[in-house]
Amino acid sequence: MDVTTYLQRLDYHSPLEPSAETLRGLHRAHMMTVPFENLDIWLGRPIVLDEAALYDKVARRRRGGFCYELNGLFAALLRALGFDVTLLSARAHGGPEFDHMALLVQLEQRWLADVGFGDSFVEPLLLDERGEQIRNGQGYRISTDGDEWRMAARGEGGEWADEFAFTLQPRQPGDYAGMCHYHQTSPQSMFTQKRICSRATPDGRISLSNRQLIITRNGRRQERELATDDDCTAALREHFGIVLEG
Repeated sequence: MDVTTYLQRLDYHSPLEPSAETLRGLHRAHMMTVPFENLDIWLGRPIVLDEAALYDKVARRRRGGFCYELNGLFAALLRALGFDVTLLSARAHGGPEFDHMALLVQLEQRWLADVGFGDSFVEPLLLDERGEQIRNGQGYRISTDGDEWRMAARGEGGEWADEFAFTLQPRQPGDYAGMCHYHQTSPQSMFTQKRICSRATPDGRISLSNRQLIITRNGRRQERELATDDDCTAALREHFGIVLEG
């Protein structure tokens, strides 16, 4: 992996020493520049959890991906910069083991990092902090129940909802292969049910869901239905820098 090319993809030009400041900066840059998307699934293109293939897709071809791709490659970048990173298995909204990949980054404090959950925290969360943690105006909270950890987000009405549960057992990239295949092929997978491309912005988020373009700025949401596939292609290029080959 060419770290310089990856950092250029993230438009990241700040310090690189393994520190909390660097981790926050890289995490935020990733969320702002690399979209959460499942376009290859809709195009019938298999996703292979190989570092070289992921690097080519995200860093060189300037695409996005879903959790196994984005967090798997981000973990490789962090390790190349000297960070201590552990892959974690997470269960999103009560799903099965390996339904989601998250990251544990250990510095002087332990951090939960995740650049592959879509609309989620733009900077990592302190794992051992039990109070509310605010990221880009959104509240998050980490709690434990025995060996199980939970990450919850505060809703607009002030209620808390669990986003995913996880343990701190270290995992290997190959452990996620079965669920990665499931999410590409099963009619029950959310990734086969609709096309999505989404990334954070400094004041909100922009998403393409099937043909619906959704732009949220400072809490105000605007939606627009795109009439044609050509309109969707133009939106992917304009808002996400994505040009689909072939």
